[in-house]
Amino acid sequence: MPLLGPADPLPHVPRRILVAGNAGSGKSTLCLRIARRHDLRRVELDSLYWGPQWTPRPEFLDEVVAFAREDHWVTEYQYKAARPALLARADTVVWLDHRFPVVMARLVSRTIRRRAAGVELWNGNRESSLWSAFTDPEHILRWGWKSYGRNRARVLALVDDVVVVRLRGQGQVERWLSGPLASVGEERAR
Repeated sequence: MPLLGPADPLPHVPRRILVAGNAGSGKSTLCLRIARRHDLRRVELDSLYWGPQWTPRPEFLDEVVAFAREDHWVTEYQYKAARPALLARADTVVWLDHRFPVVMARLVSRTIRRRAAGVELWNGNRESSLWSAFTDPEHILRWGWKSYGRNRARVLALVDDVVVVRLRGQGQVERWLSGPLASVGEERAR
């Protein structure tokens, strides 16, 4: 299947959408926007995965498999254990392939904003201190830095299996939302 760009027409009306990209690329925000515009169930994987005190929830994979069986949803393409179940049902992958400096700037800004405001994320968890980025190898900033190349390779490997829409930069995201995705939304409404 060809790799689609922000202006390419979609070959079908997406019903089960995965949004792929690096930490800080805007996956969750785009999922929310797609869900609102196209009446799809929005499932936030982080909220299913993380239990109190940043411990993985044992029910995670069962919950992912259950919602993946549904006919209409949008979620992030993340968590190694969940990817096969999600990909087996997805009909479209939207790839936020933003440049590395853009992604890292967004990730740093988001982390600072959440930490400063004391935002509760999932199940009582909050962002760890920025200084722990120097000591914690799993800190979100370090994770974003080291996973960028792996994420790109992982998504490029999907092109033969599912429709992949590659969006590079926020302008392309907006163009795709108001262009090809809006067009198939009009088809769905008819």
